[in-house]
Amino acid sequence: MNSFIAVVLVCANAIPTDSCTDDKAVEVRKVRVSNELGCSSGWQEIIARTDLREEVGKTTYLKTECRRVKPPG
Repeated sequence: MNSFIAVVLVCANAIPTDSCTDDKAVEVRKVRVSNELGCSSGWQEIIARTDLREEVGKTTYLKTECRRVKPPG
């Protein structure tokens, strides 16, 4: 069974989208999901429940990624 990691990166507006990575993000949130569709939903609620919501669109932006988890072995 495949599984994926949904990643939400919160990056400063000064960082180009191409350069927004885990190590350059202000905040990184990750959650395991069962399929790629799960990567595209739910992250809005995650960020909306944090203090980060006040800065999104003003000083920061969100970038989402879907990463496949390699099966063990």
